[in-house]
Amino acid sequence: MKEIVIGFLGCGNIGCGVYRLLETHGQEMAANEGVSFAVRRILVRDPKKKRGWEIPSVLLTDRAEEVLEDPQISIVMEFMGGEEPAASYIIRALRAGKSVVTANKMALATHWDEIIAAARESGAGLYYEASVCGAIPIIRAMTDSLQANRITSLMGIINGTTNYILSRMSREGADYSEVLGDAQRLGLAEPDPTADVEGYDAAYKLSILSSLAFHRHVPVEKIYREGITGVTALDVACGREFGLTLKLLAVAKEENGSIQARVHPTFVPDSHPLASVSDAFNAVFVNGHACGEMMFYGRGAGDLPTASALVSDLVKAAKADHHSLPAVSSQSVFMAEDWECVHFVRMLAKDEPGVLRDVAGRFADEGVSIASMVQKGKRDEGGYVQLIFLTHRASEKHVRRALERMDGSLAREICVIRVENE
Repeated sequence: MKEIVIGFLGCGNIGCGVYRLLETHGQEMAANEGVSFAVRRILVRDPKKKRGWEIPSVLLTDRAEEVLEDPQISIVMEFMGGEEPAASYIIRALRAGKSVVTANKMALATHWDEIIAAARESGAGLYYEASVCGAIPIIRAMTDSLQANRITSLMGIINGTTNYILSRMSREGADYSEVLGDAQRLGLAEPDPTADVEGYDAAYKLSILSSLAFHRHVPVEKIYREGITGVTALDVACGREFGLTLKLLAVAKEENGSIQARVHPTFVPDSHPLASVSDAFNAVFVNGHACGEMMFYGRGAGDLPTASALVSDLVKAAKADHHSLPAVSSQSVFMAEDWECVHFVRMLAKDEPGVLRDVAGRFADEGVSIASMVQKGKRDEGGYVQLIFLTHRASEKHVRRALERMDGSLAREICVIRVENE
């Protein structure tokens, strides 16, 4: 039986979940996989703090060196989260020849080149299945199972908090602020929900996914990002009338040698597989030239689902004779600054003759064709009505330019939401 000595960096909910799985499921894994694990040191801020799973105090330390510089520790599991000091610790561990298992999408996305370089120089392994979509094996699929494919596009619901919020808004017609409050009370959203609701979390994950899909590093700062804080119950309800469901989607496509990567509220047809992904579940819809369309679905967060993916990586790292790194070029990538899709546009317009003709004319001037239009509600005290437009497939820049050139006294944009129907 091969025994592997490991160390933990951090031991919050996920770290405790991993320790729990190793303690309760370790013997069965050893019998099945021929490898056992001994946790030697665990870095924590406060060794006296009560934790979600009982851990022997002798293992706890507040000195990172006791994990990073211990020659007996061959694999380091990082649970600290955030960019720093986690990224620096990951790099130090790799440079010391210790393989690293992590779920830290922020550290990976913001320090990708440095982390990969450290692993390459020392020959240590880097395993990060849990960094995107928790227990869903999407990283393994991208790096192992789909090598014979040229991935042309992927779309994902990769943040459970925003999916829970939008699912509730769709089902109940509830307002954003009301559902966010419920999500915070249930522990599905942080007291400061910015990372989730403004799309940062999804952008970190999309940087990793799109880099693996297209074999070129997609920097997180080049990803277009827009959150859900401006979404209203009216927008969700209007989309439903058109047969559309609203999601915060991470979208990546490779077209004509350039890559588009974007995170924003997106309508998908009710018939699309992603439309049925509700509450805190995650899913990634992938299109490959050989495999065609496929969807990966499951729990994208939570202590034990994430711990499950981490332990799977731990076993893989322990059994590997040679550690493979992702086939991702570090050369600069050409990022598309424009893209084409259907657009949902909600406007306030004067309820008087000639206004619709003027609005349609502004769109036509930019080559944007209107597919359908409906009026919502009654005329307000100022003489304005709500108009909802669905365009045919059109350039993002052209739609934006048409809206900027509208006569604001006659019609003005309230919101624009992209529609992905392919």
